[in-house]
Amino acid sequence: MAGLTQAAKRELLRIARSSVEEALRGHRSRLAKPQNPALLQLHGAFVTLRVGGALRGCIGTLRASEPLYQTVAKMARAAAFEDPRFPPLNKEEYGEIELEISVLTPLERLDDPGRIEVGRHGLYITRGHFGGVLLPQVATEQGWDRVRFLEETCRKAGLPRGAWKSGADVNVFEAEVFGEER
Repeated sequence: MAGLTQAAKRELLRIARSSVEEALRGHRSRLAKPQNPALLQLHGAFVTLRVGGALRGCIGTLRASEPLYQTVAKMARAAAFEDPRFPPLNKEEYGEIELEISVLTPLERLDDPGRIEVGRHGLYITRGHFGGVLLPQVATEQGWDRVRFLEETCRKAGLPRGAWKSGADVNVFEAEVFGEER
């Protein structure tokens, strides 16, 4: 895990919120180098937006190609304006959004789905050109057991629910999840 300090988490949340706010104002992202050196590490990350507890956007990347603070800034903008399940965030909603960040560990291919721990592992299931990901907190929030978690990740990938038993690649990751305190 990234093992981020509270100060690093606050700085990442500030970066994510600032990125969304700048986009709403029509400005390009102007990211200053973060104060915390941990934010320069390479990690995949997802940013989730909620309004009144309801999902409003969630976008991320499993693999890091740039420092964490840049990844979070981009994913925050994408969650606000590019999640195809929702219209772009508007100025009226901005004050109501709650941000949650999930900083990911690298993917680990798993040959034994019995090793999946609900609440600890996130899933990335692929077969051919199909792939779907669910964060660790999704299974917990939905009250799913391991099998249901696997089935729902297959469904999200556009695969049959039982694809995890017959030829799909099952990958796990962990996430350090934190959000704004309201």
